[in-house]
Amino acid sequence: MARCRAALPVACALALALVAGAPQAFAASPAQGPETAPPGSCWQKYTSPAVIETVTEHKLVRAAVKNPDGSVKTPAVYRTRTRQAIITQRHITRFETPCPAQMTPERIASLQRALAARGFFAGAITGVIDTNTRRAIRAFQKRGGLNSPVLALKTARKLGLIAYPRP
Repeated sequence: MARCRAALPVACALALALVAGAPQAFAASPAQGPETAPPGSCWQKYTSPAVIETVTEHKLVRAAVKNPDGSVKTPAVYRTRTRQAIITQRHITRFETPCPAQMTPERIASLQRALAARGFFAGAITGVIDTNTRRAIRAFQKRGGLNSPVLALKTARKLGLIAYPRP
């Protein structure tokens, strides 16, 4: 969920919901960004799920008994146990995003063109953040370590969509 630190929380929530362009709408939530976030900044919280694997173990219960000639008199007996193991823990990431007012249809179309130029987007340039655009954003950001379909401010700057702040 995104967070907008504005003076009017209701207007902020409405703006966030209008820009979403996807079935899951954004809503303002005071818990998304850090307390030190500057006023007017917008934040996203992304939870990557845990990776769980089924592990099957075979344990020797009784060893095989062999005849003097080497043939098997009694085969070995094993106990099979299957269990679930967490390979990677769930992880929560909070990152700054462009605010909804910045994500105009023209800027979204520029985002789609920038991702297409880098080989991540092959859909039509619509100016709407649709499923194909979210997949492309996730694929592009994943290379930098952020596995989220929501555009990070850092990514938007890297793609040349939003200017870097002046020092």
